[in-house]
Amino acid sequence: MTLDSATVLNVLRPVQDPELQKSLVELNMIRNVQISGTTVRFTLVLTTPACPLREFIVEDCQKAVQQLPGVETVEIDVTAETPQQKSLPDRQGIGGVKNIVAVSSGKGGVGKSTIAINLAVALAQSGAAVGLLDADIYGPNAPTMLGLTSTQVEVQKDPQGQDILQPAFNHGIKMVSMGFLIDPDQPVVWRGPMLNGIIRQFLYQVNWGNLDYLVVDLPPGTGDAQLTLAQAVPMAGVVIVTTPQTVSLVDARRGLKMFQQLGVHVLGIVENMSYFIPPDLPDKRYDLFGSGGGAKAAEELGVPLIGGVPLEIPVREGGDCGIPIVVSHPQSASAQALIHIAQQVAAKISIAALT
Repeated sequence: MTLDSATVLNVLRPVQDPELQKSLVELNMIRNVQISGTTVRFTLVLTTPACPLREFIVEDCQKAVQQLPGVETVEIDVTAETPQQKSLPDRQGIGGVKNIVAVSSGKGGVGKSTIAINLAVALAQSGAAVGLLDADIYGPNAPTMLGLTSTQVEVQKDPQGQDILQPAFNHGIKMVSMGFLIDPDQPVVWRGPMLNGIIRQFLYQVNWGNLDYLVVDLPPGTGDAQLTLAQAVPMAGVVIVTTPQTVSLVDARRGLKMFQQLGVHVLGIVENMSYFIPPDLPDKRYDLFGSGGGAKAAEELGVPLIGGVPLEIPVREGGDCGIPIVVSHPQSASAQALIHIAQQVAAKISIAALT
């Protein structure tokens, strides 16, 4: 048997992407095959930098190629190309932005912004280019939670004379928020049309550049902001945040149904504050808001439960001081849960884009 690139590709053909259930070769995920003596080297192009099964795919590729006679060493360069979400004829995409994912909740106080911000930062930590749009116009908390309260953003003119906002940047992500445009104690007293206008400006009149993911932190409820986003841009999906508490689950179900009625793909449910871990007794768990509610709702509604995030004091501290927990305490139970959620969201977006 001649050891050449065709032979290598042929032996790799049975190896599948576990999420897509398709051959890596057919998906053009194996590239640049090179052979030097007894060494085979090639590039594995994943569908997201946050691929949760990266190590398994690499191992399967190595095992397959090592079966070939004469091969002693297999070197795999791993990279990623995030696929573009599917376009819709009646909705205008954002140039350079591949995937728009919303984070929503049926009611306030469930930690939606905490999930959105840590999701965005975790995706950026994996190597993705990420932006965060704070669409909670009446309660813009993202600048505080990202340590950007004193940031001054600039407005510049594009070649057509249109105002373009330059996003702020911290912890690896670009971000815009109403909080940059008003005084700290200034209330936003607007009716629906004005809110609709500013959200569209944040979508289309911001220098987002090239992004793999734009995470949109929506206000709670099922109002103007949700409608504006769902009807303006093609969305890769939405994540619904709830707590195990019954009143939170009831509202979360309403929000989920709204997005389904608007034709937006529901990526799944995240159960925040799943249980409390006391700092002096890290092996203890207390179900302050009940237990199992997120899993039950996900099963009844036919959507995945993407993950559960425990309640730990550093989560609150990180939000107050502007350092997300995936940055300040990456090995904590909460951070690990949030990183897992980011991986699951990225994988589901890739599956939707490629199937």
